[in-house]
Parts: sequence; C-alpha cells; structure tokens
Amino acid sequence: AQTLRCEGCGFPQILPVRQQAGVIYRNLKKRLDTVLPLAMREAGLDMWLILCQEDDLDPVFRTMIPMDTWCPILQMLVFYDRGEEEGIERINISGTNTHDLYDRPYIGQLEEKQWPLLVEIIEARNPKRIGVNTGSIQWAAGGLTHNLYQQLVNKLPEKYVERLKSAEAATTRWLATLTDEEVKVFEDVVHIAHRIIAECYSRKAIVPGVTTVRDLEWHYWQLSTDLGLPLSFSPSFHRMRSPAMKERYGEDDQVIRAGDVVYCDVGIYYLRLYTDHKQAAYMLRPGERNAPVGLQQLMAEGNRLQDIFMAEFKEGLSGNELLRNILTRARKERVPNPRVYSHSLGLCLHEPGPLIGLPWEQERCPDRGDVRMGYNYAFTVELSVGGPVAEWDGQEVQLGLEEVVVFTRDGCRLVDGRQTHFYCV
Repeated sequence: AQTLRCEGCGFPQILPVRQQAGVIYRNLKKRLDTVLPLAMREAGLDMWLILCQEDDLDPVFRTMIPMDTWCPILQMLVFYDRGEEEGIERINISGTNTHDLYDRPYIGQLEEKQWPLLVEIIEARNPKRIGVNTGSIQWAAGGLTHNLYQQLVNKLPEKYVERLKSAEAATTRWLATLTDEEVKVFEDVVHIAHRIIAECYSRKAIVPGVTTVRDLEWHYWQLSTDLGLPLSFSPSFHRMRSPAMKERYGEDDQVIRAGDVVYCDVGIYYLRLYTDHKQAAYMLRPGERNAPVGLQQLMAEGNRLQDIFMAEFKEGLSGNELLRNILTRARKERVPNPRVYSHSLGLCLHEPGPLIGLPWEQERCPDRGDVRMGYNYAFTVELSVGGPVAEWDGQEVQLGLEEVVVFTRDGCRLVDGRQTHFYCV
C-alpha cells in the first residue's frame, strides 16, 4: 500500500515527497511500457512528437516525465514504433532529466542544436504517420502551440509536413487509461479525499450557529494545504434548508444552522491523480439522531441510481449511449427525477474519457459524448435524484452525489466505497 489507512482515527499518512517521486516514477515506467504502445497503435501512429516550452508545458507532456525534474526552455519528446518485438523507442531531446526512461542524444538547452537533431531523427526513421498534439475535441489534446507548430512546419522537409496528423486519439487513450498499479494507488488517494471530507463534516470544522459555508471552504482548503495536497479545483460548500428555516433567517443568511443540509464539491491532487466528490451532511436539531426520513430516502435513491450507473458500463459504448441506457433504466425502475452528469478523471480532472451527460444536457452531448468507453478508465459517478421531503413541508429537493469508480474487465466498481448515510453533526 502507498499510504497508511487509519479508519476513524485521523488521516492516512501522506508520503514524503521523495517517496512520492518513487511511486510516480514506477507508475510512469509501467505506463510507458504498456499504455503508450496501445495508444499509438490504436491511433495508427508510427511516430508521436510532443513539443512544448518551459512556461507552457503540454498537458500530455506533464504526464510523461518524472516528478523530480526541471524542464528548461524547449522540450522535445519523440516516440517511434519499431514494431511488436522492439517496442516503442523513447527519445528526449532537451535538458530535462528523464532518468532512464528515455534515450537522450542531446542533453543541452540550445534550440539551434535541438531542431536539427529532431529533423535528423525523423529522417532516419522515415515515419509514415507523425502525430502532433493538435486536437479538436479533447482539451488536453491541443497542447502544441501555434508558435511551435509553425516552427516545426518550417524546419521539416515538405514530405514530413504532409505526414503530420492529429494525435488526439492517442492522447485520449494515454490519458484515460490507468494501469492496474495506478488503480491501486488511486484507492489510497480517494481514501484520503474521503477522510478530508469526513473531518470537514465534524465538530472540528463546524459549530452550528457560528460556522458559515465560506468558513467551511477555507477549512477544507487549509486542511488540504497543511497535508501537502494541492486541490483539484477551488472547493465549494452549499447549504439547503426547509422553507421554515428560510423564512426565519432570510435568503442572505450564510450561517450553518441546526436542521440544515450542507453539501460539497471538492477534490485533491495526489500522486498525479485527481479526485472529485460531492457528499452531504445534516446538522442535527436537539433530540435528533439522524437526518429526516425524507432526506434519508433520497440518499437511498441516489445510491440506487449509482448502482444502475455502474451496471450499465460496457466497453465500446459512447458517453451518449451510456447516458441513454442509464436514464432509461432508472426511469423504468422509478428512480425519482434522475439526472446524470459524469466525467472521466484520473490523470485529468474532467476528460478525456466519454462524457456522460451535463447538468443542462440529459439527452446528447456532441463530440465529447461520442468518445468510447475503454477498460481501466476511471470516472465520477456524478448524479442526482429529486423528490419532496415531507419533513420540509413537501419541499422538492434535488440531492447530488459524486463518487469515484473504475471500469475494468471485471466491471465497474467503486474505488473506495461511497456515502450511504448523511454525516450528522
């Protein structure tokens, strides 16, 4: 295990940065040996060029280098497929120390030496299809800047310019696919993310009648920072309450009070993996031991929709097909007001796997929704269910939940469990 689990007694151990670098190195080596050939061959690329500059690193490039390195000035990675027996040749033409993961025919930082060497390497191998990172659908596939593209076109002999192709398909497979080892690491990363949420939904962070939702956002941020964990995005906490509470305290009241529901949208970044969660807590009134039954029933319906979501995953289906299948089954099984807006995550936060709905689009998402499902893709189960809560005078409540799953040959499963009951504070 990469981290020390500690159920109910504080936080799992965060690895010292030196050990983090070791985990990332081992995972990267495995990825380069296994995922890279798959990505290039599925995309039909003989060669893949990744070019970027020090203060504007390509999103794919960031996932292809060790943690403990510096990337000065011009970066050039070259991948060439020599066939099944010899495998993918990996070349780094820059001053970046990539350890033993790449061949390094030049280790300097002079662009006037890098460009001629790149051309020489291409001419010696004479690839038929050369992938470059110019994408039209995936955000992370467009890392090649116009400036560097123009330089590449001007430096290359014309016949190789004509062989330049978008590497978007290779980028999608590379970024979406986790190795089995990364899936194991992800279990620990998500476990840590769950523990941070648990502390935020406790008396360590919330004093009902005093703490505001903004206070809770800063608490989450500070706690993650103190642990040495960057955030996936700026954390947000929100509150729902009954009509009687709204009337009593007014619409502008930001204080978290007994009887309120608080829910979050938060995530951390650790060992090159992103998390993204929505979980909910209930602020107990005097004499209460649990959330109102109406809210508990919505949580149970949300779990039921999660089960349907996971059961519908199949290799080769598009995000739009999955969305249709999930919602059709959920409505048939009378899940109340089901809504699904799920995305892949892992090395990236919101892509590049198939997009399964958006909050404002429950029928078809063009382009990103047409991406196909593959094994060892990780996702958020991001969705909501809605219905009246009797204890809140029949007020309609749409309860959102978000957990992390991974789709393997054994099916779709939760990475580190899920919320089945409200946190009660």
